[in-house]
Amino acid sequence: LKPILRIATEDDLRQMLAYKSKEKGALRRCAERIEQRELPMKLVESEYTYDGGRLTFYFTAEERVDFRALVRDLAAQFHTRIELRQIGARDHAKLLGGVGMCGKTLCCSSWLTEFNVVSIKMAKEQGLPLNTSKISGLCGRLMCCLAYENDDYVEAKEEMPAYNEVVTTSSGPGRVVGVNVPRESVEVMLESGATITVPVRQLDGYAQAFAQRDQQREQARTATKTATGGCGKPNCRHGQHARPAAQA
Repeated sequence: LKPILRIATEDDLRQMLAYKSKEKGALRRCAERIEQRELPMKLVESEYTYDGGRLTFYFTAEERVDFRALVRDLAAQFHTRIELRQIGARDHAKLLGGVGMCGKTLCCSSWLTEFNVVSIKMAKEQGLPLNTSKISGLCGRLMCCLAYENDDYVEAKEEMPAYNEVVTTSSGPGRVVGVNVPRESVEVMLESGATITVPVRQLDGYAQAFAQRDQQREQARTATKTATGGCGKPNCRHGQHARPAAQA
């Protein structure tokens, strides 16, 4: 976040809007200079500071670009401090904005403040198709949301049977061929060759472990409810979901 200097006055706001209206023209003129010098860079956005003391141009490029001569040209043309900042594909999407395949505004342009590491291993952990076109965002990189629930998937899988593990079901022994973390179930291939879906709670050796986990979660929820006076939900901090006390 940029540092806060002081509360903006009406003159500051008028000045900011005046320079804001000049940004598209500055972007167009800068693009003309880039074309004249045949520089391998693509302009994304221009941004004035509120007082016009600095004009920043954001651009993308496949490799490092020597733009020192361009900066001199722009400084002579705009008579202000010029800064050229190379950004990556994710920053490009953040500046442009858009709608993801989920139908919502891109996380990077709406609330995400920093980009965490996202790997193809996270898609494997969550059982997603490894087709990059289906797990990539508008920036062409792996979607940031792959990291949101990855830790939960890893933790949940530690309590569930692994692939190829032999388990005992009510229909007999079989081998695990699929794991569904959200449903807490597994697909088991029986000795007969048939495949059935079984909740992990119904497998021998796992029912007790899941019962203990549920008990621990209930205890934690009760502790949170007591401490906050709310209903125990993660977002309840001020008792807004608390049930009214019974009147005598």
